[in-house]
Amino acid sequence: MLKTAATVAAEPWPTLPSEGWQDTLATLHMWAQVVGKIVLALTPRTNHFWNIAFQVTPRGLTTLPMIAAGRTFTLSFDFVDHQLIFTCSDGQIRKNPLRPQTVADFYRETLATLREMGVDVHIWPMPVEIPNPTRFDQDVAHHSYDPAVANTLWRVLLAVKPVFESFRCRFVGKCSPVHFFWGSFDLAVTRFSGRRAPPRPEADAMTQESYSHEVISHGFWFGSGAVTVPSFYAYAAPEPEGFREAKILPAAAFYSDEFKIFILPYEAVRSAESPAEELTTFLNGTYEAAARLAKWDRAELERR
Repeated sequence: MLKTAATVAAEPWPTLPSEGWQDTLATLHMWAQVVGKIVLALTPRTNHFWNIAFQVTPRGLTTLPMIAAGRTFTLSFDFVDHQLIFTCSDGQIRKNPLRPQTVADFYRETLATLREMGVDVHIWPMPVEIPNPTRFDQDVAHHSYDPAVANTLWRVLLAVKPVFESFRCRFVGKCSPVHFFWGSFDLAVTRFSGRRAPPRPEADAMTQESYSHEVISHGFWFGSGAVTVPSFYAYAAPEPEGFREAKILPAAAFYSDEFKIFILPYEAVRSAESPAEELTTFLNGTYEAAARLAKWDRAELERR
């Protein structure tokens, strides 16, 4: 049974129910893509599309600032009071309740609210990074919203983010922020060697930009494909020879041949005596194996 919001608030690493939460997750994923497409339309492209990612906040998820009609504004998912909040530099604040609602209705309501605020934005209404997508304006299949589930999913991110931030600060080379991507619906942090990666002429433009340079990336997502449980992941691109055979701790970690990444189930971390230490072991071990095998200049890239 899902715990109440008050109980979860006192639990640093929340327990996810064994079932009954995926419908809310799927709906939130599509709602987040609607908001994310707005950011994509209204912000200049930063390297590796960092401009479109959300940030985890003390109340949910928020966009980076956007500019339209000479004003700055943000859109924020509040998973405490369960609202989508529109905050504008001219003093306007609008709040749309998060409740059971189709993606089509959420799409129309969100764009209508922006128009009322003087922001007229047009987006491509097709979801990305999911199989068999349905246009936002035609999606009536996703309509679930359980406030307790949404609050729990966000509190998982709230628990993970400080560990990722601590891991990030030990690297002095180019590194991404710890941020949340609405396409793949994952929290991620990526380190760069500084070297160009082999080109991927067959890949789409976003993939080419994302992997233009050698990376070692870590993240957390709520499950998809062959890995259906919430999990942490680690991968190197391009993957150096021998990486998949590396001995990675903790013992629950394994290499996925389908995804070409190391996986560590969230439950193995949450149930550990020290979840932060368990996760840090995984982050450090996968990075060190990949960086060593790929011959990164670690003396120049790591804080000593």
